[in-house]
Amino acid sequence: MVKNKRGALEFSFAWIFAIIAGMFILFLAIYGVSKFMNIERSSQDAQTAMDIGTLTNPLESSFETGKRIMISTSVETRIYTGCKNNTFFGKQTIRTSQKTYNEWSNEGVNVGFPNKYIFSENPAEGRNFYLFSKPFELPFKIADLMYLISTEDKYCFKDSPDNIEEEIEDLIGENPSENENFFTENCPSESINVCFKGGSKCDIDVNTNSKYVEKKGEIMSYEGDALMYAAIFSNKDDYECQLDRLMKRTEQLSEIYKDKSKFVFEKTGCDSGLDVELIQLISLVRNFENSEDIDIIYNFAEDIAIQNNYGRCRLW
Repeated sequence: MVKNKRGALEFSFAWIFAIIAGMFILFLAIYGVSKFMNIERSSQDAQTAMDIGTLTNPLESSFETGKRIMISTSVETRIYTGCKNNTFFGKQTIRTSQKTYNEWSNEGVNVGFPNKYIFSENPAEGRNFYLFSKPFELPFKIADLMYLISTEDKYCFKDSPDNIEEEIEDLIGENPSENENFFTENCPSESINVCFKGGSKCDIDVNTNSKYVEKKGEIMSYEGDALMYAAIFSNKDDYECQLDRLMKRTEQLSEIYKDKSKFVFEKTGCDSGLDVELIQLISLVRNFENSEDIDIIYNFAEDIAIQNNYGRCRLW
């Protein structure tokens, strides 16, 4: 009788040990799969960010100005664009988060691009995104500014100047798709209202006389349509950071054109007459602090552009 009880006791401990060991192994397996899935999702998010950066390459050409491309993702995606200026030329950052099994993945790692300038809401969310670009010149071409907008965000451009209205209509085309998100009339009720003459129902105000965009109570000064769109589609922190990066790029290009002017004069005797002006432009952009300084720099650059266009030795 005792022997049977001892056997039963030994049998019970064996089963308890087997159950505990099995649970532990199962836990390790689930934990390992979960970690692998998180790593895999992070890898996919980083790859998506890299792909988005690559897809912007066709827009970095003046031949593509006024054209849009669409980026589509297989699942709901949040695209986070950012700006860092902790190095001389700074960096455009892109990271993504994707929705799988009704849950958003952790934001992926930042993928950096030193030669891109993307303006977007943060985050831009959806499965389809439009990209278009405009060149930024000061007075020569500095870079192509790119604008990324989810098709889920509908923008209504109210009372816009003729040139802006025509450009928006060109982007829309004659046969708007079901994903259209730009409107100049018959705007959807949920539209983000971009007003050029003010109004009580405006989400974004554009003052074309004083050259500023007011958005969420913040003011962003601009010059030229390229920066106007940048202010409309981004936030103040990113806008100011990108503008600072553009000024640093302007400084280096000005140095190159100054050296080119000297080289051309020494080789051909042809004087561009812009050496002093380029030195002054370099000084202005070096002392750039924020968007409120852009009007002085822009007006000075326009004078240089006129001199270059009508000069005997054009530098660009």
